[in-house]
Amino acid sequence: MKITIVAGARPNFMKIAPITRAIEAARALGKSISYRLVYTGRKDDTSLDASLFSDLDMKAPDVYLGVESSNPTSLTAGIMVAFEQELTENPAHVVLVVDDLTATMSCAIVAKKQGTKVAHLVAGTRSFDMKMPKEVNRMITDGLSDYLFTAGMVANRNLNQTGTESENVYYVGNILIDAIRYNRNRLLKPIWFSVLGLQEGNYLLFTLNRRALLGNKENLRQLMKTIIDKSAGMPIVAPLHTYVRNAIKELNIEAPNLHIMPPQNYLFFGYLINKAKGIITDSGNVAEEATFLSIPCITLNTYAEHPETWRMGTNELVGEDPALLAKTMDTLMHGEWKRGELPERWDGRTAERIVQILTSK
Repeated sequence: MKITIVAGARPNFMKIAPITRAIEAARALGKSISYRLVYTGRKDDTSLDASLFSDLDMKAPDVYLGVESSNPTSLTAGIMVAFEQELTENPAHVVLVVDDLTATMSCAIVAKKQGTKVAHLVAGTRSFDMKMPKEVNRMITDGLSDYLFTAGMVANRNLNQTGTESENVYYVGNILIDAIRYNRNRLLKPIWFSVLGLQEGNYLLFTLNRRALLGNKENLRQLMKTIIDKSAGMPIVAPLHTYVRNAIKELNIEAPNLHIMPPQNYLFFGYLINKAKGIITDSGNVAEEATFLSIPCITLNTYAEHPETWRMGTNELVGEDPALLAKTMDTLMHGEWKRGELPERWDGRTAERIVQILTSK
């Protein structure tokens, strides 16, 4: 069996790495299975830091399609044309796509038109907001997929309600937990950690990515002021992309305990999650890792791709509400956070289940 695995952005690789290791393990046991890894972006993409693939213990992509555009329609068209050529020159039995990006949808369409089966990793997630481009990507990709690999029963119910054939849905568990379990003992303390005078369990980790949240500058100002005020002088470590750093700097907020820095490599960032007193983020991936590591997490969003993180885990949703953020941070800083528990099938065997399903078919 030949599998083409598609990555459309850096976070996809955290979910692909366990799959590639599971494929290699199956090959070692005599299974007839191989994979080709495709990245739809450029080889010199600055988000793919030099250490990424060694940190994740995986090989670099076999091919870079080199497509990038700030216009979603142009991006879709460019990826479809480039991936059609790639798949024609390197046929596969299955194309495996990840998450809910434009690349996810685009490559699923191309594969289906060429008569190749599509496997969707992390299928069935829904915001129920069709104004969100990612929601459109999810609906189209799930509708085209022959294998829908879900992370939880909520995702299964979402698919059932849209009329998806139950025999195509496989509840395999959370693939991101495979990655954090594998790397937990490989995490590295950043070299600057001691230079800043940080202590384990005595700092807050802050990340932000959503451009929609950055667009409302006055509300962003209130959110940042709340985080700084409620931290009571505790260090706030903020690894942020350039566009986020610029947006925050434009607010002219001065705080000696706010340490804004560039994004960190995977093993450094995992260490920062694992040793934080608490996390404020808008990232679903970070909330999932925090839940597994039993770290209090506050998410600046009204929904989570995986509701298990707040229904069972250590995550709390506060939306973009400064008042609710303040109240929730009080709970965090006073050490009164809920204990949380691990959802079902967060056992590190998700990739193994996926490969077993694909090879059995």
